[in-house]
Amino acid sequence: MRTEICDMLGIEFPILAFTHCRDVAAAVTNAGGFGVLGARNSQPEELAWIENEIGPDKTYGLDTLIPAKSADVDASRPLSESFPEEHKKFINDLLEKYDVPPLPDDAERRDMVQYASDNNTRASNMIEMATHHSQIKLVASALGPPPRHMVDLAHEHGILVAGLVGNRQHAERQIAAGVDVIIAQGHEAGGHVGEIGTMVLVPEIFDAVAPIPVLAAGGIGSGRQLAAALALGAKGVWCGSVWLTTVEAETHPVVKEKFLKASSSDTVRSRASTGKPARQLRSAWTDEWADPHNPDPLPMPLHGVLIAEAKQRIDRGAYTPGSGSEKLVNYFVGQIVGSLNQERTCRQVVMDMVEEYIAVAQ
Repeated sequence: MRTEICDMLGIEFPILAFTHCRDVAAAVTNAGGFGVLGARNSQPEELAWIENEIGPDKTYGLDTLIPAKSADVDASRPLSESFPEEHKKFINDLLEKYDVPPLPDDAERRDMVQYASDNNTRASNMIEMATHHSQIKLVASALGPPPRHMVDLAHEHGILVAGLVGNRQHAERQIAAGVDVIIAQGHEAGGHVGEIGTMVLVPEIFDAVAPIPVLAAGGIGSGRQLAAALALGAKGVWCGSVWLTTVEAETHPVVKEKFLKASSSDTVRSRASTGKPARQLRSAWTDEWADPHNPDPLPMPLHGVLIAEAKQRIDRGAYTPGSGSEKLVNYFVGQIVGSLNQERTCRQVVMDMVEEYIAVAQ
């Protein structure tokens, strides 16, 4: 099971865990894998917490979004002027239709216009922050190749750079940017995905970028799938959805319960949550945006700004059983959700994968 990626990252098992939850990142690293924190909003205190949990001898990584294509957002314009009237009306009508309660007056509201307008600056700051943490050994770039100056900065501090790709052309652009690892993410995966399945994509990318190591992503959460990924040429696996139902995960409890009951057919690739095609749990939210009588989602990052407060209201309201918010609430997840039918600790997930891999390999 020990592969090149284990040596590069100083880990026991070639299992990398993408997560937005600091507890999951630390738990997977402590179990012998490699936690990667989705760090668009991470603060130094959060990284310090992870490092305290894993101790000085273990490593972890960060993941940031650097979209190759996105709409411009004018931070100087009021939010009310940023979107078409039909979209604002649709959101208001939708919240009224499902009787979603308003936010309390004292609820914290994020300045999403400013947040969306400086994505590359934020990503650059994230990598700069990573250089001050010696235990961070990998920074991953999703949705597009990182600018060369970010790659050079990471390399100057001994940090590897990985790029997520959905086809061969994406991989070639990432290689041209100077990345050290390619993550081939198949159509089955949760979040932003392309149209090629993992079984086809991984060997195609492996052949295209050798000798650069490839990680397989998309529909992977068991030892059998880990063995298949290595057989296809991958040096390890990049898993995301499998951690969403763990004990440590910060997944909304209503969404976690939906995941535990869902089948592999209960996901949809939709622009409803970010403006780019992203696989997520099907819910009334995705159904409403798919209705041809309703407006199409706006481009990224405008769509995220448009729906930010609505999603915050839905998340709060979903705690009420039988509510409209409960019907609407959802989250990103891959087709492997059909196999996530029990809550386990992160350590148990890692150990189950390792033990099943050994049995299959033998």
